[in-house]
Amino acid sequence: MDVEKHDRILGAISHLPHMVAYSLVNSVESYDRYEENILAYSAGGFRDFTRIASSDPTMWRDVFLTNKDATLEILCRFTEELFALQRAIRQGDGEMLHDYFTRTRAIRRGIIEAGQDTEAPDFGRAPLRKG
Repeated sequence: MDVEKHDRILGAISHLPHMVAYSLVNSVESYDRYEENILAYSAGGFRDFTRIASSDPTMWRDVFLTNKDATLEILCRFTEELFALQRAIRQGDGEMLHDYFTRTRAIRRGIIEAGQDTEAPDFGRAPLRKG
Protein backbone atom coordinates (compact mmCIF):
# COMPACT_ATOMS: atom_id res chain seq x y z
CA MET A 1 0.00 0.00 0.00
CA ASP A 2 1.43 3.36 -0.93
CA VAL A 3 1.78 6.14 1.66
CA GLU A 4 -1.03 8.30 0.25
CA LYS A 5 -3.53 5.43 0.30
CA HIS A 6 -2.43 4.49 3.82
CA ASP A 7 -2.93 8.07 5.01
CA ARG A 8 -6.43 8.29 3.43
CA ILE A 9 -7.52 4.97 4.90
CA LEU A 10 -6.19 5.72 8.38
CA GLY A 11 -7.61 9.23 8.16
CA ALA A 12 -11.06 7.72 7.65
CA ILE A 13 -11.05 4.72 9.98
CA SER A 14 -8.77 5.94 12.77
CA HIS A 15 -8.22 9.68 12.73
CA LEU A 16 -11.82 10.75 12.07
CA PRO A 17 -13.28 8.66 14.91
CA HIS A 18 -10.79 10.25 17.30
CA MET A 19 -11.61 13.73 16.02
CA VAL A 20 -15.34 13.05 16.35
CA ALA A 21 -14.98 11.66 19.88
CA TYR A 22 -12.86 14.63 21.00
CA SER A 23 -15.36 17.03 19.39
CA LEU A 24 -18.37 15.31 20.91
CA VAL A 25 -16.96 15.46 24.42
CA ASN A 26 -16.08 19.13 24.00
CA SER A 27 -19.48 19.95 22.45
CA VAL A 28 -21.36 18.31 25.31
CA GLU A 29 -19.06 19.88 27.90
CA SER A 30 -19.60 23.34 26.42
CA TYR A 31 -23.36 22.72 26.37
CA ASP A 32 -23.00 21.61 29.98
CA ARG A 33 -22.05 25.16 30.87
CA TYR A 34 -25.63 26.22 30.08
CA GLU A 35 -27.32 23.26 31.72
CA GLU A 36 -26.86 21.83 35.16
CA ASN A 37 -24.32 19.02 35.07
CA ILE A 38 -25.55 17.42 31.83
CA LEU A 39 -22.63 14.99 31.88
CA ALA A 40 -24.09 13.43 35.02
CA TYR A 41 -26.84 12.02 32.78
CA SER A 42 -24.45 10.29 30.39
CA ALA A 43 -24.54 6.52 30.33
CA GLY A 44 -23.12 3.57 28.40
CA GLY A 45 -23.66 4.90 24.89
CA PHE A 46 -21.88 8.18 25.56
CA ARG A 47 -19.14 6.40 27.51
CA ASP A 48 -18.58 3.82 24.78
CA PHE A 49 -18.70 6.31 21.93
CA THR A 50 -16.29 8.70 23.59
CA ARG A 51 -13.82 6.13 24.98
CA ILE A 52 -11.23 7.03 22.37
CA ALA A 53 -11.28 10.65 23.52
CA SER A 54 -9.16 9.43 26.42
CA SER A 55 -6.28 8.74 24.03
CA ASP A 56 -2.93 10.50 24.32
CA PRO A 57 -3.44 14.16 23.30
CA THR A 58 0.21 14.65 22.31
CA MET A 59 0.14 11.69 19.98
CA TRP A 60 -3.15 12.76 18.35
CA ARG A 61 -1.99 16.33 17.95
CA ASP A 62 1.03 15.00 16.08
CA VAL A 63 -1.05 12.53 14.03
CA PHE A 64 -3.49 15.24 12.91
CA LEU A 65 -0.74 17.66 11.98
CA THR A 66 1.43 15.05 10.27
CA ASN A 67 -1.48 13.61 8.30
CA LYS A 68 -3.12 16.98 7.76
CA ASP A 69 -4.27 16.55 4.15
CA ALA A 70 -6.01 13.20 4.64
CA THR A 71 -7.47 14.32 7.96
CA LEU A 72 -8.91 17.49 6.44
CA GLU A 73 -10.31 15.57 3.47
CA ILE A 74 -12.24 13.07 5.60
CA LEU A 75 -13.27 15.79 8.06
CA CYS A 76 -14.76 17.74 5.13
CA ARG A 77 -16.71 14.67 4.02
CA PHE A 78 -17.93 14.08 7.56
CA THR A 79 -19.02 17.72 7.87
CA GLU A 80 -21.00 17.39 4.64
CA GLU A 81 -22.77 14.32 6.07
CA LEU A 82 -23.64 16.26 9.23
CA PHE A 83 -24.98 19.16 7.15
CA ALA A 84 -27.17 16.74 5.15
CA LEU A 85 -28.60 15.34 8.39
CA GLN A 86 -29.07 18.82 9.79
CA ARG A 87 -30.92 19.88 6.64
CA ALA A 88 -33.17 16.80 6.75
CA ILE A 89 -34.07 17.47 10.38
CA ARG A 90 -34.69 21.16 9.71
CA GLN A 91 -36.93 20.33 6.72
CA GLY A 92 -38.70 17.51 8.52
CA ASP A 93 -37.52 15.02 5.90
CA GLY A 94 -38.28 11.84 7.81
CA GLU A 95 -37.93 9.70 4.69
CA MET A 96 -34.35 10.86 4.13
CA LEU A 97 -33.48 10.25 7.77
CA HIS A 98 -35.05 6.80 7.77
CA ASP A 99 -33.27 5.82 4.54
CA TYR A 100 -29.97 7.20 5.85
CA PHE A 101 -30.23 5.35 9.16
CA THR A 102 -31.35 2.14 7.45
CA ARG A 103 -28.39 2.27 5.07
CA THR A 104 -25.87 2.99 7.82
CA ARG A 105 -27.32 0.29 10.06
CA ALA A 106 -26.80 -2.19 7.22
CA ILE A 107 -23.20 -1.03 6.84
CA ARG A 108 -22.63 -1.46 10.58
CA ARG A 109 -24.13 -4.93 10.49
CA GLY A 110 -21.77 -5.76 7.63
CA ILE A 111 -18.83 -4.71 9.78
CA ILE A 112 -19.99 -7.06 12.54
CA GLU A 113 -20.65 -9.89 10.08
CA ALA A 114 -17.11 -9.42 8.75
CA GLY A 115 -15.90 -10.33 12.24
CA GLN A 116 -14.65 -6.94 13.31
CA ASP A 117 -16.23 -7.24 16.74
CA THR A 118 -13.88 -9.95 17.96
CA GLU A 119 -10.75 -9.73 20.06
CA ALA A 120 -8.99 -12.13 17.67
CA PRO A 121 -5.84 -10.81 15.98
CA ASP A 122 -6.67 -8.91 12.78
CA PHE A 123 -10.36 -9.25 13.76
CA GLY A 124 -10.19 -12.92 12.77
CA ARG A 125 -9.42 -12.13 9.14
CA ALA A 126 -6.96 -14.17 7.14
CA PRO A 127 -3.61 -12.41 6.65
CA LEU A 128 -3.31 -10.30 3.51
CA ARG A 129 -1.27 -11.84 0.77
CA LYS A 130 1.52 -9.79 -0.73
CA GLY A 131 2.15 -9.85 -4.41
